[in-house]
Amino acid sequence: MLKRIGIALLTSASLVAGACAAHAQSLTVTPAETLETQGLTVMVDQNQFSPIFFDEKNAGIQIVLHGERIATDGAVRLNPTPEQWDPVPAFVSRTRGSEPNQVIVRSTYKEQGLSYRVKVTAEGDGFRIAVDLDQPLPAALAGKAGFNLDFLPTSYFGKTYLMDAAPGLFPRHATGPMAKNGTGDPMPLASGGKSITLSPEDPLTRFTITSDVGPLELYDARNRAQNGWFVVRSLIAAGAKENAVVWHVRPNVVKDWVRAPVVSFNQAGYTPGRPKIALIETDPHGTAPAEAELVRLAADGTRQSVLRAAVSPRGRWMRYNYAAFDFSSVRDPGIYAISYGGRTTNPFRIAADAYDRIWQTSLDTFIAEQMDHVGIREQYRVWSAPSHLDDARQAPPNHVHFDGYKMGPNLDSPFKPGEHISGLNVGGFQDAGDYDIQTPQNAAVVRDLVWGRELYGLDWDETSVDEAARAVEIRKPDGKQDAIQQIRHGVLQLLAQYKVFGHAIVGIIDPVQRQYAHLGDAGSQTDNLTYDAALGGSERKGGASGAQDDRWAFTTDLPANNLAVAGALAAASRSLADSDPAMAAEAWDAAKILWSRQQKGKIKAGDGRDDSGSPWSADGANVGATVEMLITSKGDRVYADRLRTLMPVISKSFAWVGASAVRAIPFMDARYRAALVPLVRQAKAKMDAEVGKNPFGVPIAEGSWAGSHQVVEFGSTMYLMHKAFPEIIGTGYTLNAIDYVLGRHPANNLSLVSTVGTASKLIGYGHNRADYGFIPGGLVPGVLIVKPDFPELKTDWPFLWFENEYTVATTSAYILAANAAIEATKENR
Repeated sequence: MLKRIGIALLTSASLVAGACAAHAQSLTVTPAETLETQGLTVMVDQNQFSPIFFDEKNAGIQIVLHGERIATDGAVRLNPTPEQWDPVPAFVSRTRGSEPNQVIVRSTYKEQGLSYRVKVTAEGDGFRIAVDLDQPLPAALAGKAGFNLDFLPTSYFGKTYLMDAAPGLFPRHATGPMAKNGTGDPMPLASGGKSITLSPEDPLTRFTITSDVGPLELYDARNRAQNGWFVVRSLIAAGAKENAVVWHVRPNVVKDWVRAPVVSFNQAGYTPGRPKIALIETDPHGTAPAEAELVRLAADGTRQSVLRAAVSPRGRWMRYNYAAFDFSSVRDPGIYAISYGGRTTNPFRIAADAYDRIWQTSLDTFIAEQMDHVGIREQYRVWSAPSHLDDARQAPPNHVHFDGYKMGPNLDSPFKPGEHISGLNVGGFQDAGDYDIQTPQNAAVVRDLVWGRELYGLDWDETSVDEAARAVEIRKPDGKQDAIQQIRHGVLQLLAQYKVFGHAIVGIIDPVQRQYAHLGDAGSQTDNLTYDAALGGSERKGGASGAQDDRWAFTTDLPANNLAVAGALAAASRSLADSDPAMAAEAWDAAKILWSRQQKGKIKAGDGRDDSGSPWSADGANVGATVEMLITSKGDRVYADRLRTLMPVISKSFAWVGASAVRAIPFMDARYRAALVPLVRQAKAKMDAEVGKNPFGVPIAEGSWAGSHQVVEFGSTMYLMHKAFPEIIGTGYTLNAIDYVLGRHPANNLSLVSTVGTASKLIGYGHNRADYGFIPGGLVPGVLIVKPDFPELKTDWPFLWFENEYTVATTSAYILAANAAIEATKENR
C-alpha cells in the first residue's frame, strides 16, 4: 500500500492519472527464477518455511504488486487457516519448466506421506498455478489439504470482494463466523464460487483468482490468531492427482506503473557541523530527476529554497536505484525538508541539540516496560501488573521447545522435571514481544548499560524502581540513575540463577503454545501462584494453585552462557559499587568463580543443547568476560596474562570481540595495543568492502531476521576503535549507523526507534501488538530482504516479527550506538 504521506514522497501524479488503465505486459522468468513485469513480481519459493518457527508468512509463492508484498505462503496446507506451528511443506527443488516462462517447485510433507509439485506459468496478463500430487491424498488428509494463498490484511481492510457476483466486505476486526461444534474453527467469509476478486474498487490492490477444478473459499485467519491473514483456498479432492488445483491468477497491474521515490534521511535531524547526506531510492522503470532541493520552513509556513544541487548516483542495490543528496554545507539551525520530483518530505531539524534526546526513551520507557517480576505503571497507563511471581518449574529432559530452547538428557540441575524452583522470581528482562527471559540477552543488557555509564555517563532519572514493592513507575524520578537501577534489576536475575544452580541457565519460558501466544499484560500470563500437583486445575490454596501455568526453566549448563554472565556480573560490580556495595561484592565473587571454571583447558563451544549456532561463541564469550574481569580488577595480572593467551581468538573473531578487545587497552602493555593495530586495519578493509556493497554505508543483513542490531553494534564498535585508533578509523561509520536506524534505510524513511525522530515506526511487534501499538524507545529489526531482491519494512502490519519485533538487547545496544554518535558529532563542530 502506498501510505507514505508525511513519510516519503507521495504517489506520483502519473500513477494517479493512469491508475485505471490495466494493460500489463506478460510475465517473464528472470535469472533468479521469479516471474516479473513492471509493477508485478511473483516469487516462487525463493524463501522457505522456517524449520523452527514454521510459518513466518515469508514462504511459498509470494506476490509483490505495485511495490508492496500483498500475498504470501502460496502452498499446499493441511487446514484452511494454519497457525504458526502447524505443519508446513519442506522445500525440495525449484526448476525451470518445459513451458515458456514456467517455474516448478517440488515440496513434501514427509511425515504425512504427501509430495507434490506446483507449476507457476505466465499466462496472458497474469499467471497460472497448477498443483500435481505424486500420489492421491492419503485418506487422513482427504477433506483437509488444499492450496492456500494468504493476503495481507492491512492491504484490504475496509475494501470489498466479489465471490462470483456475491459481494462482501473485508472486516477491520475479525468477527467470525466460527464453527458451532466446539472446535473454534473459523468458517469461510465466502465460499462456493469459481472466481473471486479482491478490492475491485482499488486498481492498486485488485486481484482476481479463477479456479478450474473446484470452488474457492475465503477465510479470515485472524479468527484463529491475531497474526492470521486473509486466505483464499481450494480444497484438493480425494483421488485427485494431476491438476488437483488449477488457478488462473490475474493481479491488476497499472500500465507503466512506477513506484514513487523514497527520500531517506535521519528523522532526528542533524547537528550543524556533521555530514548531511540524504539517499533517494527510485524505481528503475521511472525517470529520476537530476536535482533535489533543501527548503527551510518559516514560522508562517512558507518555504525558502536554501540549496538546489545535483544528486550523485550511488548505483543499483537490490531492485532499486539510489542517489545521494549532499547538503552538508547547510549549517544554520532551523526546520528543513527535502523537495524531489515535485514532492516535499516531512520536516527535520538542523540544531546543535538534534541528538540530545534520542536514547533516553529507550532506557526510561522501553527497557522499563520489559522488566520482569515487577508491576510497571506510566502515569494513568498500567503496562503490567507484577508478573511471573510463580517462577519457575524445571523443564523436562530431551526436549526441544517450540521457540528454540533445547534440553538434553542432563538437566544440570538438582530439581526433578516439573518441580518448582524457588528463588527465580526476581529481576530480569522479558526478551522481546514474548515473555521469556533469555539469559545471554539479559547479560548483554547489563553489560551494555555498564559500558554506557562508563563511556558516556547515561545521566538520566525519569523512572522510579522499588524492588521490594515490585513497583516501577515511569515519569516519576526517584533521585537514582535509571541505568544503575536497570543494571541492578538484571543482576538480580543473573545472581538468582547462580545461587540456585551454581551456573547460568539458558532461560525461562512458557511451557505451552497457547500461553506463549499471550498478548497484553505480562502480569496476567500466569496466576502468580506456585503449581501444586495435589490441587485441582482451578483450585487455589495457600499461595499455590493447580494451574500448570508456571514458566519452565531450561537449566543447561553451557560454557558460553556462564562466560557471558561472568562478564556481565564483573561489569555490574563496578557500576553498583557505590549504590549497593553488598550486591557489587556478591556479583564480583560470582563472576570470579564462573570465569575460573572455564579456564581449565579448552572451552567447548557447546554440546548441541544450545541454539547459539556460533562455533566461536564460547571462546568469544571468554574474551569478553576476561576483559570485564581485567577492567574490574584494574589490570590484575591473572586476567592480563589470560587475555594475552586469547590473542588467537581475538585475531580470528575480531569482528565479534573487537569492541571488548579495544576496551582492554588501558589495562594492558604497549605490546597488546601494537598487536591490535593490524587487526583494526584488516577489520577496516573488510568492513569497507562489506559496506561498499550498498549505498547506506552499513552492513545490511540478508538473512531471515532484519539487521538493526548488527547495524547499531557496528556503530558503537567502530566508535570505540576510532577513539583507540583515530589514525585508522574515522567517525563516518558511526554516523552512518545512526542515520540508518533513524531513517536513512531502504523501503521507507521511518526511524526504526519508536517515537524517536519526526516520523518513526509506530506499529511494532511488542506486548501490545494486538492493538497495533508501539512501545516508546524500542528498536525494531527493520528492513528485511525478501529473497531474491525485495527490501521490505511493513509500516502498518505488526505481526511480522522479523521486521517489527522489539528486543531488549537490541535496544540496549542502540543506547550505546546513539551515545557514540553523539560523541562523534562533537568532533564535527
